[in-house]
Amino acid sequence: MNYPVIDPVLIHIGPVQLRWYGLMYVFGFVFAYIIVSKISRHRGYDLNRNEIEDLLTYCIIGLIVGARLGYCFFYNFGFYIANPLKIFAVWEGGMSFHGGLIGLILAGWLYSNKKQKPFLMLADLGAIAATPGLFFGRIGNFINAELYGRVTDMPWGMVFPGAGSLPRHPSQIYEAFFEGIVLFLVLYIIHLKNRTKGILIASFLICYGAMRFILEFFRQPDPQLGFVFSGITMGQILSAVMVIAGTVLMFYRLKSIRT
Repeated sequence: MNYPVIDPVLIHIGPVQLRWYGLMYVFGFVFAYIIVSKISRHRGYDLNRNEIEDLLTYCIIGLIVGARLGYCFFYNFGFYIANPLKIFAVWEGGMSFHGGLIGLILAGWLYSNKKQKPFLMLADLGAIAATPGLFFGRIGNFINAELYGRVTDMPWGMVFPGAGSLPRHPSQIYEAFFEGIVLFLVLYIIHLKNRTKGILIASFLICYGAMRFILEFFRQPDPQLGFVFSGITMGQILSAVMVIAGTVLMFYRLKSIRT
């Protein structure tokens, strides 16, 4: 299959460009607002409209800063140490989910301290609200023809521009489906069955980490980094850390129910 070439720029207004990828961030935060509003009401959490808007503002800043710094640190450390001003060149690309997650966690912690809200409550809301953003973000990657997969002979393999003449896994679509749609359904079911604070964020860490670890086998490693060791990518290492952290948190939260 040939890649269905899509102009990554949706609208040109003079020197200003509205890009599909940026619009995907907007879609993600709009859906996050809707989900946080509905889930917080369903669970009886004490969050009004202004507090939810403030929380999302913290999260937007934490996500963007964390995703950028995470990419610079995890995926191209040597280059950005040598060229520190390039850290601010976000228009050149380079965002890391795992860095964004760290930024979100720190932003949520700061918000919880300022507003005196339980951190695990906010983390649970953020866990389920993040899934649409993961879906739209991967669709944005697909439109940009970036983060494509490894070479494949499967009939749905695609020839991506700038990736040679061989068909590759459309790994962005795999990730959009599993990390966005499937993960949302899993977390929503858990939300309906268990109200213990911390269970949703622990489930998110475990499930996303496991899904991402597996899906990395279909994704082409970042060219500047390649495999870290024995066919394992940086994404898999960071995802394994997520699974371990989620398992530890899940153990302690389930233990708190029994005691």
